[in-house]
Amino acid sequence: MITLERASRWYGQVVALNDVSCTVNAGITALLGPNGAGKSSLLKLVTGQIRTTTGTVRVLNLSPFANPAVYKRLGYCPELESAYEEQTGRQFVTFMAALAGIPTSERSSRVAAAIEKVAMTAAADRKMGGYSKGMRQRIKVAQAIVHDPEVLILDEPLNGLDPVGRRDIGNILLELGAVGKCIVISSHILHEVEHLTRNILLLHKGRLLAQGDIYAIRALIDKHPHKVQLECEKSRQLAQTLVGMESVVSVRIDRDNRSLVEIETPTPDKFYADLPGIVDRDGLEISAFHSPDNNLEAVFNYLVQS
Repeated sequence: MITLERASRWYGQVVALNDVSCTVNAGITALLGPNGAGKSSLLKLVTGQIRTTTGTVRVLNLSPFANPAVYKRLGYCPELESAYEEQTGRQFVTFMAALAGIPTSERSSRVAAAIEKVAMTAAADRKMGGYSKGMRQRIKVAQAIVHDPEVLILDEPLNGLDPVGRRDIGNILLELGAVGKCIVISSHILHEVEHLTRNILLLHKGRLLAQGDIYAIRALIDKHPHKVQLECEKSRQLAQTLVGMESVVSVRIDRDNRSLVEIETPTPDKFYADLPGIVDRDGLEISAFHSPDNNLEAVFNYLVQS
């Protein structure tokens, strides 16, 4: 639904995006990267705000730049807003619905449904100048979905939301992704993004470092052994047992929590397969099991730091 082919964007001597090729299909994709990675430039290319310097961008098989045919099928929730402070939330969403081409006969009901979906009905007729950051985020999402777009681009939509708001917006995105919408969400809140999707695009210094399932990507990072933490009352006996495993390269008992044993393994699949039999053989009881490396933040740090 979104395709970039060798897309680059330069600002004078500054290369913001460098020879990026990727495809984004239906479902939720997280766009990640540190500050200055090129995320904003990529989003501006996809939403048709700027042209590529070289290469091409296609959204729904159309060029998005200055193309109203794309805008009617695309929803956009920007990080920064320049809303009319004197408008109410309902007036704002109605205005954006009109720009999206929703007929007058349907506009009122569609606006009400979008506002209700983001739980802003009670505050819909208040002026936006009095909205909190979280309320602004909710109403921005409402205007992005009011015309039922096929592609939805959201830049830091969870920023400023309280935990309930993050859950609510997350549920909306999951629901839309499940019915075949193409959703790209740029966020620095890695643990929140991980609840929404395992599919990522990772940019660094204008280049695409990785694309795909975070666990598949992590499995390819061979030079960084996986860390696995196990809790056991007989931690010393467990450590001695784990040292003898072929798949384990290091074992450490935590200095502060003596029941916590951390191992490193370059072959996690073999370790996970062998562990139950070895623990059962030695009569050990493991009360907790966790891999701090098998998450989005670890993948992000490994790829960016390397």
